[in-house]
This record gives sequence, C-alpha cells and structure tokens, in this order.
Amino acid sequence: MNSKGGIVIVESDDLIRELLQRWLGEAGYGVILPAKDHNPGLVMPQLVIADISSPDSAETTIKELAAAYSAPILALSARFRQGLGGSEAAAHRLHVCKVLPKPFSREELLYAVGESIEHP
Repeated sequence: MNSKGGIVIVESDDLIRELLQRWLGEAGYGVILPAKDHNPGLVMPQLVIADISSPDSAETTIKELAAAYSAPILALSARFRQGLGGSEAAAHRLHVCKVLPKPFSREELLYAVGESIEHP
C-alpha cells in the first residue's frame, strides 16, 4: 500500500506515463490513471499531473481538470517556453500550482510534486 496518497496522471504518451507511474510509485505515491469510463467525482487525489500539449489549448484543459478534480494541478509541457514565458509565469497565467517543463529528471519531478502538494 502506498503511504503518500494518490496522484492522477493525465498523459497521452505511453512512455512518459509509464515513467511517471514508476517514479511516483517508487517514491511511495499511489497512481491513478483515468480510463474512458472513469468518474472523476469518485476519486479524491492529492494532486493531478497533466500534460499540456499546446499553449493554445492549455486554458481549456486546465479548466476541465479543475472542474473534475478538487486537487492542485501540476502541468507538464515541452512547449511552455514558447509563447508563455517561463514556467512560473505560465503557472500564474494558467492558475496551476506549478509548471514542469519537459524534459525533466526524476528529482525535478519529485521536487515539483512535493512542492505542489505542500503549497497548492
């Protein structure tokens, strides 16, 4: 049993999703992978980690996730450096607790997760 609580992972890339699942699991977090028939209202995660594939769709995606889950959101993206400024500025504009630009290391992920849970 994981002792640190559940984290929802919304990531379309299988390889990255599996890596996130492994790293978070090894760190003691429970991982929740939404399915198509998944009812978000039944899940009470500590955090939602979501890949934002395009700055153009970021606001809509974040609003949908915020409506579905009452948990802080950590956004992942390889594209935030283009057009939205730095990661702190992007987080502020999108109303998420943190933006973690890709690529990132295991240590960077776990640090961002810890900060996001402790200081939503």
